Amino acid sequence: MLRARILTGLVLVILALGALFLLPDAGWGLVLAVLVAVAAWEWGSLSGLSGRARAAYCAGVGASGAALLALLMPGVAMPAAQATALALYWCAGLFWALLSPAIIAGRVPLGGPGAKAALGLLVLLSTAAAMFQLRLLGAPLLLGFMAVIWISDTAAFFAGRRFGRRKLAPAVSPGKTWEGVAGAALAVCAYGIAWGALGLGRGGGGLAAFLVLLLALAALGILGDLLESLLKRQAGLKDSGRILPGHGGILDRIDALTAALPVAALVALHS
Repeated sequence: MLRARILTGLVLVILALGALFLLPDAGWGLVLAVLVAVAAWEWGSLSGLSGRARAAYCAGVGASGAALLALLMPGVAMPAAQATALALYWCAGLFWALLSPAIIAGRVPLGGPGAKAALGLLVLLSTAAAMFQLRLLGAPLLLGFMAVIWISDTAAFFAGRRFGRRKLAPAVSPGKTWEGVAGAALAVCAYGIAWGALGLGRGGGGLAAFLVLLLALAALGILGDLLESLLKRQAGLKDSGRILPGHGGILDRIDALTAALPVAALVALHS
């Protein structure tokens, strides 16, 4: 299992970097459309959909994602599509920042299959649009924001294993601790200082504002991870899918990104 996990991880990194830096905009959009369709298939399962309902959900979300990305393509860039993307970012950001903590804490019910499916539509479309528009601003910028989540997740894992005592959300994900969160915050700050030292991504707010943004993205990433854990727990599943040997499903790999990237795109587009 460990060997399969390592090999799959290496292949994923190579394919992701190759697609990010080498594909034309249309090719990148196609990759994201496929990603959305596969993730929608998995989200349908986590939502309690099966059979034709799950297939219809996958097709509907996949087609919606492909249409939105096509309309955001340079040379097309329809104002309605731009407005739709911004609305998705705002709605997703408000959900993750204001509502998801209450859902994870058990104070607000997640709802039935219909509510979960509708949430999946928002989450997946906003993520795909964000990954497309951030890449239009520059592949290194998108990679930089994605690295925030990867660094946060890695630091939280090792800090939690070494120092973890106080559980973050024991009913949802018993392995996560507040000490892990602290480790993630320190690692993200170090990364942000290094990024800022290279003159990248700081905008007009200075280094302090840039670090606040990166810490906010890391916090959102943790919420995204916890919400997917809650969905899997309610569905009685260990992984969102089996498409990635040793890694589970697509959602298992992008859960934190789905919460962070729409907000990153919203900020980047208004900087």
